Amino acid sequence: MPVRLGALFPKRAPKRRLFLPKICCQFCTLRETNRTMDQRIINLFDEYTHAPLTRKEFISRLAKLTGSLTLAMSLLPLLENNYAQAATVEDKNIKTEDITYAGADGVTMKAFQARPEGKKKLGAVLVIHENRGLNPHIRDVTMRVAQAGYLAIAPDALSPFGGTPANEDEARALFSKLNTQQNLTNFLRGLEYLQKHASGNGKTGCVGFCWGGALAAQLAIHSPELDAAVAYYGRQPEAADVAKIKAELLLHYGGLDERVNAGIPAFEQALQAAKVKYQLYVYEGANHAFNNNTSPARYHEAAAKLAWERTLALFGRTLK
Repeated sequence: MPVRLGALFPKRAPKRRLFLPKICCQFCTLRETNRTMDQRIINLFDEYTHAPLTRKEFISRLAKLTGSLTLAMSLLPLLENNYAQAATVEDKNIKTEDITYAGADGVTMKAFQARPEGKKKLGAVLVIHENRGLNPHIRDVTMRVAQAGYLAIAPDALSPFGGTPANEDEARALFSKLNTQQNLTNFLRGLEYLQKHASGNGKTGCVGFCWGGALAAQLAIHSPELDAAVAYYGRQPEAADVAKIKAELLLHYGGLDERVNAGIPAFEQALQAAKVKYQLYVYEGANHAFNNNTSPARYHEAAAKLAWERTLALFGRTLK
């Protein structure tokens, strides 16, 4: 059921109207109508999830933007993740388990693994989460990869701190404490785990989202054995490092994601100069995190579906 939010009027307007969303117990998904939410609200939430902005300051700024604290609080369910949407349905054809593997400097890396039951010689995919850690949404994505016929693992970047905490603000805060080189090595070890897995065929790919999209590019730079890398709305690497990439790249961006998209021209120029094989798509009308179906205000169903079809097509060409 579409949820409509009226446009916010300028501050000098004598009256300000907002059509309050009808929030059902399932937090009605906005789907294509997510663009009806004032873009300033989505941009503010994007700033909150990526910048050192406290929840108190975020709520305060949201209240000023909407005109009242009551309205600000009513919008939160549409902005924040609702993991009930990511409830992974059990599939008897897919074997899932929580695993560990050796990371850098003695760290034991935790990961969620999914693979088709009883199948061998599978292409393998490393799934890299956003800056919220290994949560139900990423487990669901990992299941989707396995259902498409691949061996898949999703490492928990916050393993050095004991794993992803339930509180997302706490999780985001821990990302700034990660050692960059150690974290990169931890994920490179994840690729090694997949390359040596008894059910694998030795070919590996990765797919990352947001923070994970940026890391997917770094894995392509630092792992010459990687066959394919897919980055969803990830920050671009330094142009000087692009020539090291051997994997085929697939890059997905939301057309409304000005913050991340600012780095596209320099990145694409470097890719072309280095003759890296890549595909780049910008999905008009889609925001940052458009693939995340647990984030009602930003999820864009059409863009997510098309991007996923393209992702699986790349894996089909390179990993099987």
